[in-house]
Amino acid sequence: MTISIRSSTVSVAGFRFAGSRAGIKKSGAPDLALAVSDGAVAAGGVFTTNLVQAAPVIVAAERVRKGIARAVIANSGCANACTGEEGLEATRATTAALARAIGAADAEVLPASTGVIGALLPARKIVDAVPALVAELSADGADRFAEAILTTDRGPKVAHARGQIDGRSFVVLGMAKGAGMIHPSMAPHATMLSFLFTDAVAGGAALTRALGRVADATFNQASVDGDTSTNDTLIALASGRAATAPGAKGELHGAVEEACLGVCEELARKMVADGEGAEHMVEVRVSGVATDEGARQIARTIATSPLVKTALFGKDPNWGRLLSAAGRAGVPFDPSCARISIGDVAIVDKGRAVGEAREVEARAIMASPSYGIDLVLGDGPGRARYLMCDLGMGYVRCNAGYRS
Repeated sequence: MTISIRSSTVSVAGFRFAGSRAGIKKSGAPDLALAVSDGAVAAGGVFTTNLVQAAPVIVAAERVRKGIARAVIANSGCANACTGEEGLEATRATTAALARAIGAADAEVLPASTGVIGALLPARKIVDAVPALVAELSADGADRFAEAILTTDRGPKVAHARGQIDGRSFVVLGMAKGAGMIHPSMAPHATMLSFLFTDAVAGGAALTRALGRVADATFNQASVDGDTSTNDTLIALASGRAATAPGAKGELHGAVEEACLGVCEELARKMVADGEGAEHMVEVRVSGVATDEGARQIARTIATSPLVKTALFGKDPNWGRLLSAAGRAGVPFDPSCARISIGDVAIVDKGRAVGEAREVEARAIMASPSYGIDLVLGDGPGRARYLMCDLGMGYVRCNAGYRS
């Protein structure tokens, strides 16, 4: 099967989108996004595993278990996290207002929020904005949705995939936000919000199971700063309007899951590349240890190391930091077998530096906005990768004054 990925929005049969200003953000920028289906559709979702969960996560996770939904309403500028029962009431009030406006049941509206933790969602502003927001819904409104969910992002993050099942074409549209507080850890059971919409046929439970796999292979292998948000959310809705064949044994069709995987991979890369203040996106690839999980643990340790991240910012091929981070990951390997390459330039072989000339070549590669780092730590079958970015003054400035 062939799945084509594009970094743009597209209309999806059965869905309409809108984005507007509700006055949540001090800047007056768009801060309220809405997606509505023509009728009840299949819905799935995975959410943060942070013990501290925002009110919209609690509400959406409960509702998505039913496997159907009519709408997603997402706000930026306020996370509505750590707000207690008042926060839950605010979330329910806003979703109830939308449900009345579109003729849906309250439980068919899935909420999401992003912004400052500890601030109560201004429910009245959202309720008052709902009529105009609903009036703006259109099949080609996805760009406005994508803009309204942004916080510190430098721009919208969108992608879509097209595929075919037995000659019937389908599409998967993805829209996301995330630039800081990005180290997603989502499971079926500044923030990353991601929404998928497809016209393929799917069941709600199958969507949730597939999203767990997709998230683990994409967002859960990406990090900006090592902090897992209280609000991380990945929701998918499927209208079934493409009338594609369903998957076998109640699962999502493999072609649709592949399309979701491709879209989420593209969105994950956009998030990491857009890390607050980041100048470089790096894919760390680890191989040669005993298991894939061990390789992933090493890659994760490297990707979240401040010493490694600041070296990347300085375009410094400081391989000692890479090897040191690998060594503290708790995974056995023989350092004397290590080979480290930046791009196609090997700077370490058999655990020793190759030479200054190679580091000069590597430094030139590190000036690129995107490149790879490979650590081969033995001859074992385990392998994994992690997406990461550098850490510099821009990140500190952004987060030191985030609440102001």
